[in-house]
Formats: sequence, C-alpha cells, structure tokens
Amino acid sequence: LEARGEVLLDGENILSPKYPMNRLRSKVGMVFQKPVPFPMTIFENVAYGIRHHEKLSKADMADRVEQALRQGALWDEVKDKLGQSALGLSGGQQQRLCIARAVALKPDVLLLDEPTSALDPISTSRIEQLVEELKNDYTIAIVTHNMQQAARVSDYTAFMYLGDLIEHDRTDVIFSNPSRQQTEDYITGRFG
Repeated sequence: LEARGEVLLDGENILSPKYPMNRLRSKVGMVFQKPVPFPMTIFENVAYGIRHHEKLSKADMADRVEQALRQGALWDEVKDKLGQSALGLSGGQQQRLCIARAVALKPDVLLLDEPTSALDPISTSRIEQLVEELKNDYTIAIVTHNMQQAARVSDYTAFMYLGDLIEHDRTDVIFSNPSRQQTEDYITGRFG
C-alpha cells in the first residue's frame, strides 16, 4: 500500500512511520462495509479494544461496555444476551455492535466505510439515526456512493475521484450549487 501526502490528526502526520500505531488505534475508530464481529460474546466484542488500551476494574469495564452499546443503539436489544455469541446477531445488529466496539475507546474520529451498503432499509435508517446522534461527540467521516444518504447525514461533503479531492464544501452547497462540473455530473448521475 502506497500513500502520498499527509493525513494530519491533532497536527501530526499519521502516515509517518514514526507515528505510534497504538495511538492511532485509540484515536481513530473504523467500521467497515461488512460487519465484522469477533467470534466471541457480545460483551467481549466491545471489551476487546478497551482491554488492550486501558486497565479497568470489572465494574468499570461493565459500565464502559454498557455505555458503548447504548451509543451503538444496541443496549436494549442485547442487555440480557451479553454472554451470547455476537455471530448470532442480525446484520444490522452486528453493524451497530461494530460501531459500539469502535466508540468504546472514545476515539476522536470515527471512520465509516459504506456502513449501510449490505443492510436492509430499516437497518440503514437505524444506522443513519445513530450517526446523527454520534456526530455530536465524534468527528465522523463516511465513505458512501449513496448520494441521498450523503445528503441526509452529512454536514460537509467531499467529492473524490480516482484518489483526488475534486471538491469539498457544506453538504447543502455541494448538492445544490457545486463549483465543479465534475461534481455536478456525478451528483446528477451523468457519470459514475
């Protein structure tokens, strides 16, 4: 994998070989297109990252897991099933579990890569509502090809093409009055 340029987080280039990976893992949470629950219990899925970065008492760990599951909009559905395998959850529940696992470390940034592309419309709506709530506490960057979703959930939109940033602005500006023809063509479906 080759990367050019800089990606700055708190003024530091995270692409630098000197940037500590453990710090990056605790500052940036990542949720992938397809839910990837670990083959362990629901509780252990959320506690896993915390255990690698912090020393908490059993009670504090239980509180932290509950808090993360609440932030993932999953607590009410799983509070009596924490000892069960996460692999038994539905696709939408698994994705919300992955979000809970990502926010359990209280990162500064949450990256979501097409988080609803493999989900049904009801699960998609729940994830979008969750993003609306989480953006009050986290900087969230979502990669999506779904223009309607981008318009619904984002405050700012960046249009990238073949690795180049074409345009970036407030979402309402990008969707109503983009400054670049290439952006307008993509948004209106003329290409892409």
